[in-house]
Amino acid sequence: MTDPDASVLARIRFVLVRTSHPGNIGSAARAIRTMGLHRLHLVAPEAFPHAEASALAAGAGEVLDAARVAEILPDAIDDCALVLGATARRRGIALEELDPRRAALRVLDAASAGREVALVFGNERSGLENEEVKYCHGAITIPADPGYSSLNLAQAVQVVAWELRMAWLGGHAGRAATPAEQPADAAEMEQYFAHLARTLDAIDFHKGRSPERIMQRLRRLYLRAAPDRRELRALHGILADTRRMAALAWRPGAAHADGPVAEWHAAEDD
Repeated sequence: MTDPDASVLARIRFVLVRTSHPGNIGSAARAIRTMGLHRLHLVAPEAFPHAEASALAAGAGEVLDAARVAEILPDAIDDCALVLGATARRRGIALEELDPRRAALRVLDAASAGREVALVFGNERSGLENEEVKYCHGAITIPADPGYSSLNLAQAVQVVAWELRMAWLGGHAGRAATPAEQPADAAEMEQYFAHLARTLDAIDFHKGRSPERIMQRLRRLYLRAAPDRRELRALHGILADTRRMAALAWRPGAAHADGPVAEWHAAEDD
């Protein structure tokens, strides 16, 4: 078997969010380095750099030295087309749930197609918050013993990194064909969601209902669909024309139409 393409692993980053204990950062660096991975991103760590992180990295100092630090999660994943969050809990808005083995195959498919991928891990005590989960395309859930399912942060990182390496060594990397148009990355999707939210407000779509709830559902829909950049440009165009036509329709004396929007709200009430 020929050696797998190491550039595939180079497109995968591990993102630790609001890490409380610097030792866990060092242990996570060691965990990914032993599996041939190198990219570590930190979001608002409580203490970094730190001597304890360096000590527990145990020879993986180059991973710590190259680690990137961001203040908020969107800045750490803005160029990623696939974002998976490690979480042991179901959320109000359902995410596709993947065990580490299935997640590894999904990640390698994306990375093999030239896409940047982020694997996101939350704070040691509280995990990922709902505000952080909303940026994820899916959830990685480790099927631990329900009676004692608590995993140390670095242990969870190690499990996911191990599955990635085993799938990579098994030749899974490189199977995915490069799409003609690259999927939109996280930053581009966030720009679209902002445009969508403004448009829904402009056409008075919510009519007293919760904008947050509607946007959560629409985010899940669009993230699951994973539109490419050309498709996203078309969607932006639809929103722009929607606002333009709404402005014309809402001029004094113009008639208001119900139709599909009213039907959608009726379905929401069911």
